[in-house]
Amino acid sequence: DSYKYAIENSEVTFITVPTPSMDDGGFSTKYVEAVAQSIATILKDKEAFHVVVITSTVMPGATEGVIKPLIEVVSGKKCGIDFGLCYNPEFIALGSVIRDLKSPDMVLIGESDSHSGDILAKIYGATCDNHPYIARMSIGNAELAKISLNAYVTMKISFANTLAELCERIPGGDVDIVTSAIGADSRIGIKYLKGAVSYGGPCFPRDNKAFLALAQKLGCRARLSQATDAVNEDQAARIVKMAKQEIGQIKDANIAILGVTYKPGTDVIEVSASVDIARALSEQGAKVVVYDPAGTENARNLLDESVAYANSIDECLGGADLCVMATPWPEFRKLKPEDFANRMKKPALLDCWRVYDRDEFTAKLDYRAIGLSNRL
Repeated sequence: DSYKYAIENSEVTFITVPTPSMDDGGFSTKYVEAVAQSIATILKDKEAFHVVVITSTVMPGATEGVIKPLIEVVSGKKCGIDFGLCYNPEFIALGSVIRDLKSPDMVLIGESDSHSGDILAKIYGATCDNHPYIARMSIGNAELAKISLNAYVTMKISFANTLAELCERIPGGDVDIVTSAIGADSRIGIKYLKGAVSYGGPCFPRDNKAFLALAQKLGCRARLSQATDAVNEDQAARIVKMAKQEIGQIKDANIAILGVTYKPGTDVIEVSASVDIARALSEQGAKVVVYDPAGTENARNLLDESVAYANSIDECLGGADLCVMATPWPEFRKLKPEDFANRMKKPALLDCWRVYDRDEFTAKLDYRAIGLSNRL
């Protein structure tokens, strides 16, 4: 609990504080600056070379334009000579953080000087279970690489969601068949090419908006990022439309939603597709009941009394006219057609992730899935 003790008894300090999004889509460095100032105060009296590493996502230019001069002024020392500064963002996913830290695909290091980069690379060489590619570059290039990687992934997700919509409209269309084929091409790859609900969570949406904000600041148009964002924002309305096609009338319909977190394995509901779907259905007059193994209480704080909250799958499905399987938790994947048919008033299921066998479920209830055509 002491900056002085920690810094005097170490060679490297990692800064992992939040960088909240601002109104223009960029990231605030106010928390990074506060920590950097405290670190710099101790560095003033430390004789040994010390490396400061920023892992928080920042806008390109922030590390060298804001943090570096702050540390230099407060400490009275020179970056690259008396202390080192690196930008080393995390590439981790909630639900698999430890695995992602121990076996990363890539380690990104933006370095003020080669000595600092060497020290940081040595740490990862000693702590990673695999032998990841270590990309070393200037700090500015690393800052751009971080947000551009996530911006590219979101573009891939929105493209897959567009493919899903196209497949729904052609005879025999199946997005999994299409994406498995194009994903086999090494230029594309299968990851994040699912075709389901909108992307969400604490990183993807804001990194894409930050990429767009950077482009606009630099006088670029970034049309792909604009389109990616627009496609993503359309997904909840698209699912509501599919729900209406299934039950005919949204108003006063009893709709069960399985899953409110943005992905399985976490209680996070930040920018969750499931929450957007629940809100959109409720606003159109549906009586919505939600259940999630981990995120129900967080959803209650966000959605208030606009929806009802079930304590179990059975309670959620009871008397429903339609079920939307919105988040593919393992316990939802185990459900059988009878679990829906025996509990629901009108057994109709909208499978947003195609987790159920189409033939098996179609035989026993009104089954529809995102990315699958109803015309065989």
